Amino acid sequence: MAGTTVLETTVADIMAELATLEEPRAREVNEKHGDDHGVNLSKVRAVAKRLKIQQDLSRELWDTGDTAAKLLSLLICRPKEFERDELDTMLREARTPKVHDWLVNYVVKKSPHSEELRVAWFTDPDPVVASAGWALTSERVVKKPEGLHLDQLLDIIEASMKDAPERLQWAMNHCLAQIGIEFPEHRARALDIGERLEVLKDYPTPPNCTSPFAPSWINEMVRRKG
Repeated sequence: MAGTTVLETTVADIMAELATLEEPRAREVNEKHGDDHGVNLSKVRAVAKRLKIQQDLSRELWDTGDTAAKLLSLLICRPKEFERDELDTMLREARTPKVHDWLVNYVVKKSPHSEELRVAWFTDPDPVVASAGWALTSERVVKKPEGLHLDQLLDIIEASMKDAPERLQWAMNHCLAQIGIEFPEHRARALDIGERLEVLKDYPTPPNCTSPFAPSWINEMVRRKG
């Protein structure tokens, strides 16, 4: 019981600290992107650096349901200690884009369950969950493509990306670009799909940044590779 009290006090202290770091302007900007918190991410990282790795505390912070606390929890956890079903539950609870992104990239990709979850999420009826499956697939396209059926992935992208919900569409588009960049034998088809579907063609892109429009992205990255 004493240990539980200490842990609860620690969580309370951290929640109070996160509250003091809240900035109205940061919240305004974040909310435009679907993230309901106002703590600058560099400050979240600074708190995580001080706390170091604490798996039990990570779970407690996640369970608060607070977005800033969830982000902090993902920075102080041990990815390999989460069970498969635990990660599945966490993903379905990660409804804000930044929590979803950090969970997939900082935790699931480092988990021994990542491939099993990739397969399960890839065809999930929830488009937000499916987008995680596609993000993990993009990772495999680049790092471990053996066993992937790239033609079938392109078939699905060609048939579904145009009308997919936004986050799933972005994940499919990323996969399309990676296939085109990494595999010359599939590049012409990837470029053709991107040109015909025109997904993100008019997305506002700052100067000196690469457009997320797949044909532009593919061509630029191939050019850089020389």
